[in-house]
Amino acid sequence: MTAVIAEEDINRIRWHCRRGMLELDMVLARFLEEHADRLTAPQWQEFERLVSLEDHALWQRITATSVTDSTVERLLRGCIIC
Repeated sequence: MTAVIAEEDINRIRWHCRRGMLELDMVLARFLEEHADRLTAPQWQEFERLVSLEDHALWQRITATSVTDSTVERLLRGCIIC
């Protein structure tokens, strides 16, 4: 079941996705474009927690090669353009 998220909340989240690191800007923008309409409420909460991390820490999380149970992290990794 996907969550219905208000447009103002999506705009707030998009603003938080603007980063000082171009690679993160690209990955986060692609993630929102491809997955925003299918995320569940818990996945939105997880995404917001991840976006609250500093650039370097977030980049390390989404480029890690370790296996994770996090659907959001796996989706973010899928948005990395090689």
